[in-house]
Amino acid sequence: MPDHKRNQNEGQDREQRQGRRRVPRSGWAAQAGVFLVVAFLAAGLCGAIQPATGIPPEVLQLTQFGPALAVAAVALLWPGRIRERLAGTLPARSEGPADHETRLPSGNRAALLLTAALITALSADGALLTSGSLPVTSPQALAHPLALLVAAQLIGACAEEIGWRCYLQPLLRIRFGPVTASVLVGTAWGLWHVPALTQEPAYAAGFLTATIAMSVVLGLALERVRSNRLLLAGGFHTLVNLGMLFVTDETSPATAPMAVFGAACLAAALPWIASARRAATTPDRITAATADGPR
Repeated sequence: MPDHKRNQNEGQDREQRQGRRRVPRSGWAAQAGVFLVVAFLAAGLCGAIQPATGIPPEVLQLTQFGPALAVAAVALLWPGRIRERLAGTLPARSEGPADHETRLPSGNRAALLLTAALITALSADGALLTSGSLPVTSPQALAHPLALLVAAQLIGACAEEIGWRCYLQPLLRIRFGPVTASVLVGTAWGLWHVPALTQEPAYAAGFLTATIAMSVVLGLALERVRSNRLLLAGGFHTLVNLGMLFVTDETSPATAPMAVFGAACLAAALPWIASARRAATTPDRITAATADGPR
């Protein structure tokens, strides 16, 4: 083949490859905008109709289904993109080597769930230090069966996380790094909780700190994970909510408990950030082994 034709074909192949890489980036802002608008509006609508349904808010808040409805709306507008955005939401179908590489290692799964317990423990310790007492709710004191509350909390958490961590986080990762994307998702997640932001500024700041910090934990823990993202994120979310319900007092409108909760979430996120920074600056084994090799 003549050189000029070979160069022309190589240039065309290069342009096609670059075009394929640019395709996923196109329209990410529009998709994110539609998702957020529908998530906010759907949450408000669900909250408005909840009294008519007879579902007790302490069992399940219908506002939690706003992000799931937003994902459905985006799927209608961009049906060709929704599959790649939600990749990894559910368990992988096959057991090939690639699937094992994209699952969260068992140690990281345990670390993620233990982080939720750590947030509860730090919040409880903070409550003891600031108020001298620890509000503990006995399951027997609840108006509804414990099993029902746990199941409802998991359903509500998954309804949120299919939007925040399974759709919006991968979408923003097209444009931003893992920490930046997680901070943006956490900010949107916090602002989406409109009632919390109507409290005192210190309360709202503590709540927003908590959502951003927890979003960073989830974003870093689920980075490159392509299997069971929904159950992992929903499980973490559920454990934190149950901790707030039974051990701490962050569900009250008092400012101090929410400030303690935000600080606890931030402290729990710091090891994840430090670990991600170490991983980013540490060369992989192949690179390290060949760095000083013969040239």
